[in-house]
Amino acid sequence: MTMDELTQLLRQIERSAFRLETRSEYNAPGEAALFRAFFEGKALPPRNPETDPWLRMTADSVNAGRIWRRVHVVQRPLSRYLQFELIGYLGNQLAGEDIRIASRDDQPGPLDELNLDFWMLDDGTVFVMHYDQDNRLVDIEPATTNADAFRKQRDLALAHSIPLADYLPTARDELLRSSW
Repeated sequence: MTMDELTQLLRQIERSAFRLETRSEYNAPGEAALFRAFFEGKALPPRNPETDPWLRMTADSVNAGRIWRRVHVVQRPLSRYLQFELIGYLGNQLAGEDIRIASRDDQPGPLDELNLDFWMLDDGTVFVMHYDQDNRLVDIEPATTNADAFRKQRDLALAHSIPLADYLPTARDELLRSSW
């Protein structure tokens, strides 16, 4: 499955979308120029539902009563990519997505089993994200196991995470920029 196909399914959710991110690096072709510009200190375009189709889709879905949540499991020191992504999440928040951070540094034991990226749609349909050694998305496949295991991972991630707004001040020294 491609990301475009998954996006079409996300447009059709009835109740909720949940994303678990566990990697410290992602190599998304669409982000390469922004990633470089971020670290060169260049002005970046505004990222909000009016400027970004993904965020528009998210905002429209949230405004229709659906819940969008994301937990990113991180470990310090934050990678350069995570520094970039944490700031980028501010746009997701503007769209109404509940962004949360779970730190392996604060809770290493409980978070050890969270090591697989996935999307869960409407609390039951799960798509596992597969990446290559260069952190590029290579495949998205429907989960072959019962969704209960993924719901447990989701619940564990949510229980051991804090809102992005609470996490950002703790990472201030590592962040290269303070706004998107």
